[in-house]
Amino acid sequence: MSAMALSEKSWKAHLELKFSDREDKTFISHRKHQGPLVIQKPFYPEGKVCHVYLLHPPGGVVGGDQLKLDIEVEKSAHALVTTPAAGKFYRSDGRVASLKQVLRVAASATLEWLPQETILFSGCEVNMQTIVQLENSSSFVGWEILGLGRPASGELYDVGNTRQSFEIWRNNKPLMLDRARLAGGDEVLSAQWGMQNYTVTGTMMVVNVDKNLLERVRENAVEINNGIFSATLIDDVLLCRALGHQAEDIKHAFIHVWKELRKDLTGRDACEPRIWST
Repeated sequence: MSAMALSEKSWKAHLELKFSDREDKTFISHRKHQGPLVIQKPFYPEGKVCHVYLLHPPGGVVGGDQLKLDIEVEKSAHALVTTPAAGKFYRSDGRVASLKQVLRVAASATLEWLPQETILFSGCEVNMQTIVQLENSSSFVGWEILGLGRPASGELYDVGNTRQSFEIWRNNKPLMLDRARLAGGDEVLSAQWGMQNYTVTGTMMVVNVDKNLLERVRENAVEINNGIFSATLIDDVLLCRALGHQAEDIKHAFIHVWKELRKDLTGRDACEPRIWST
């Protein structure tokens, strides 16, 4: 197949969102999209906070697809962003699929970035990049959960290549730069110093956390079924890592941490997005 024909089969999608504060609530002041990357109508289950569900109508990403998301949360605004279902990166025809997410959070603003898990199919070729840009009094909590292959269907992540990065910056200085390369069949997937044959890995980051909150997270951590959970503090960034065999188990552990900290960090009790219960 010609390069032009392959290009015509791939999606290029770009979504821009800006959240602004209007005292009584946060509203979407700017929305622009190209291609199949959109949102549902925002929800307000807790008053001011704007809950938004990101949608990718094709249902999965294939080789050659290029997705980009730009989110800006303006001063004093508060947005919670999630997804209605797991993301999927399918087996590639040799081309690389890319996902770049740039999340900007202004002073006194809050972004809760809580997507469902992402499934990496055997044979996928993926570049994933998330960049969070904060100011001094910004608040951020976010996670990324990756499932390798579909072991329940007998499909292992034995071929493929995923490059993943999750970066947090404050005032253009790095707070946390987390990068990984997951290659199908690589030693890191089975080694004791690596993933130890677990098929799901999760990373959660929360800013503005102190040692007292860290100890509370550790004391009240949910045990992952046949898995591993850890929490540490680097400056004021809480870093939680988890390994398991079910994405649902890791998501449950991260949600528990989020509920544990939300009141202290935002002044609000946890309010789970309704989509999580469907």
